[in-house]
Amino acid sequence: MRLDPPRPPVESFCMRILLVGHGRMGKLVESLAPEYECEVAGIIDRRSSVTGAGGEGRVDVAIDFSAPSAVVANVPALARRGINLVVGTTGWQQDEAPVRAAVEESGVGMVAAANFSTGVVIFEAVVAQAASLFARQAEFGAWIHEAHHAAKKDAPSGTALMLARAMEQAGFTRRIDVASTRAGHIPGTHTVGFDGPAESIALSHTARDRSTFARGALLAARWVNGKRGWFTMKDVLGV
Repeated sequence: MRLDPPRPPVESFCMRILLVGHGRMGKLVESLAPEYECEVAGIIDRRSSVTGAGGEGRVDVAIDFSAPSAVVANVPALARRGINLVVGTTGWQQDEAPVRAAVEESGVGMVAAANFSTGVVIFEAVVAQAASLFARQAEFGAWIHEAHHAAKKDAPSGTALMLARAMEQAGFTRRIDVASTRAGHIPGTHTVGFDGPAESIALSHTARDRSTFARGALLAARWVNGKRGWFTMKDVLGV
């Protein structure tokens, strides 16, 4: 009996990421990157610029947790360099058209999401199904309440707006009241409620800490590497 020599172990691919923004989320992504076989190739923050960056060597994917006003400049500059992107910054959606155009023209891939939590993506699907059912019950009204830390700039949150759109697309055409709270260090809580004459139903998602968003961004970065087009976390998770 002939025994073949043992094959050498297959080395896993170490993806090199560029961090755009190095606040709380950027630092969390940096700390968790090794768990996802990612290496931080460079960091762009307030003291540097995307256009001036060039010492990182190979960059596979850039992860942007910067500021709303910076996204419109960051994405085209990085896309022109052929770098795929994951954008977790919110509050820039009014400029989505030129950002999409830059991604398409450059032939790169980008995952844009208001929330990178796996639980939130599934929560959105549950909320949409509930909205579809309650849309047929004219006596029920709907509301959304979201709470985040005091430093969060945009209100309502991008996730709250995403949930409202999902409810409308599911057929809930009545007014949806949306309210926000900004206090302390709350990572993020979203509650969707349906209220009738004598009863109320509430669905809620609570993030225990911000690592869920960083983990989702790293998962998205692994997924979008080598792809072309505009994607969301639904594509990443196959929801």
